[in-house]
Amino acid sequence: MHRDQSPLRARSAPHPVPPLLLEVDEMLDEFTRQAVQAEFRFDPAMPAVITVEFLVERGPGPVWRIGRELLHRGLTAMSGSGDVRMWPTLPGERPSSWLLLESPEVEALFELPTAELAQWLDATYRIAPAETEMDGLDWDGFLLGLLGGPAVPGE
Repeated sequence: MHRDQSPLRARSAPHPVPPLLLEVDEMLDEFTRQAVQAEFRFDPAMPAVITVEFLVERGPGPVWRIGRELLHRGLTAMSGSGDVRMWPTLPGERPSSWLLLESPEVEALFELPTAELAQWLDATYRIAPAETEMDGLDWDGFLLGLLGGPAVPGE
């Protein structure tokens, strides 16, 4: 999912899952890493999407909205295409996954610790199972937004 916000919104919001703050490594080049904090947020009103904000010292950090399923699958296998891709690293000291984010303005590769992210994602699936992600979406409102608002009678 691209970092632009989707107009789809659910009609109700059940129990929240606290945000997950992870220290991730941004790969600046082949040999240079920079520690960055990333905050993963889950909104039960939009359960198919995880908001990830990369926290920076000054000013607002970049925010990406990433499909929850893409993140979940990327813990164990290649997942995603286009703007966002995720896949597990080679076996090593600590289990981790690569997260590649691309847009016309930026390309960034991060290494994420998988154990904490997997536990947190599991908690989101307990609140909103995968098969219920589309339940409660306001499709009428979404379609009206796509078509430019309410229809004028008689036209």
